[in-house]
Amino acid sequence: MGSTRYITSMGELTRKDNSLCFRKDGKNVYIPVENTKEIYCFNEVSINTKLLDFISSNNIILHFFNYYEGYSGSYYPQNQYNSGKLLVKQVQAYTDKRLEIAKSIVFGIGENILEVLYHYYKHDKKEVKQTIDWIRADFAKVVDNSGDIKQLMAAEGELWQRFYGDFKYILPEDFIMNKRVKRPPDNPINALISFGNSLLYTKTISIIYRTHLDQRISFLHEPSEGRFSLSLDLSEVFKPAIVYRTIFDLVNNKRLQVSKHFDKKVNYCLLNEDGRNIFISAFEERMESILVHPKLKRKITYRTAIKLDCYKLIKFILEGKEFIPFSIKDGM
Repeated sequence: MGSTRYITSMGELTRKDNSLCFRKDGKNVYIPVENTKEIYCFNEVSINTKLLDFISSNNIILHFFNYYEGYSGSYYPQNQYNSGKLLVKQVQAYTDKRLEIAKSIVFGIGENILEVLYHYYKHDKKEVKQTIDWIRADFAKVVDNSGDIKQLMAAEGELWQRFYGDFKYILPEDFIMNKRVKRPPDNPINALISFGNSLLYTKTISIIYRTHLDQRISFLHEPSEGRFSLSLDLSEVFKPAIVYRTIFDLVNNKRLQVSKHFDKKVNYCLLNEDGRNIFISAFEERMESILVHPKLKRKITYRTAIKLDCYKLIKFILEGKEFIPFSIKDGM
């Protein structure tokens, strides 16, 4: 799966000469270090300091997930891309330009949700037109008129709620969502959204790590201890294109089914191992799918598109060039 390795079984991850070795059930599976940029651990995985030193020297990030398939944390090698100048400017942008950047992000989310819904409107799901019309007529005004982050977050919240409300027109009945429940998810669609959002969030962490941006200084979400809030900011715009398109395709093509691919308990619902592997495979395909960038005049992947948004933000911070996040419609 390109530069990402996924570990979904219980076992031990060690260094073996100049390779990584995952040992499970008495068998060794070797992971080449070359081209490996991140490793996702979805089960109990034993590691030691020798391994951590080795992956640090190779700039590999380890992401860990808990029993409920939620993101727990990352092992993050010492950042070799630190820039004191950009850090100072990023803090200044947070102080002076936070609302401007946050508005660009929320407006971008709305544009991309509109494009996803418009696809279904064109395919005879006429019921979604009400939300499309609201985004076109009212949403931009609400964003523009937001005087602070709290008002802006309220506008974003309404946008997502309207989007979720249209799922009943897009998905089969057994995947309908009554309300968004996150920790832990309580039904199949919430399980898919939480899992997909966690994958995209950690992808964005890995991508930002390889730029000079500081993960801790965000603009839409509050900077906070214990999470990389800039990754939350930059991943939001890509959710409609990457997470939700993946979900809709898998469910509507019956590649994921409630009876086969979920474990339902009293208070929660999770993907089982087969379901998780199907989702991961489709998610990686989406990340590596090709877009034609109109300004660069070349083909790029969604992974590259996220990195380009990082560079756009850097350009805004250092040079004041307008920050316009990724657009499904424009492919950039």
